[in-house]
Amino acid sequence: MTTQKLTHYFDYKSPYAYLAQEETFRLQEDCDVDIEWLPYTLDILSFLGSAEVNAAGQVMHEARNAHQWRRVKYSYMDCRREATRRGLVIRGPRKIFDSSIAHIGMLYARRQGDFRPYHGLVYERFWKRELDIENPLVIQRVLEEVGIPAAGFLEYVQGEGRREHDRLRREAEQLGVFGVPSYVVNGELFWGSERIPRVRERLTPRSSVEQ
Repeated sequence: MTTQKLTHYFDYKSPYAYLAQEETFRLQEDCDVDIEWLPYTLDILSFLGSAEVNAAGQVMHEARNAHQWRRVKYSYMDCRREATRRGLVIRGPRKIFDSSIAHIGMLYARRQGDFRPYHGLVYERFWKRELDIENPLVIQRVLEEVGIPAAGFLEYVQGEGRREHDRLRREAEQLGVFGVPSYVVNGELFWGSERIPRVRERLTPRSSVEQ
């Protein structure tokens, strides 16, 4: 039987995508499926505006209307509630980050072998406010910390990696992707972690394959 294929889109700066990672990896464990993890860098400014706060939580700059503020505040409250239940930490970022460099780091890690140690560490530290995902040197150190030779990373960020990142983003949008976490099964798009049960329905359980 041909192994099923599933494409999963994520963004390190999305708390909802962070919370979906455990269940997504479980899909791979439970089903006969080959999952392709692909970054999709969200343009948050276009739909939620922007804001920057200082260490005391005071708003230093904002370009966000009242509706956007209510939505953002609820989203982080909702995600922290779920994170607490799972023993995870989610601290709202103090600004809107450009996650593309961290995403290019993931693509680099994947080229070298297992991306999961990098993937997990970036998510954990970013949401603890312990990682500047916009700094290529910081991302290079994370790669090295998880055992990935990173001598060529800075060159990759500026050249091939950036081109691959941009190509993947265009291809995702051609498939209809607009947010994360997103899943594509046989050309069918599902958005949001609450749709993982529907994704699972499209996949064959591993036990059925092994019988």
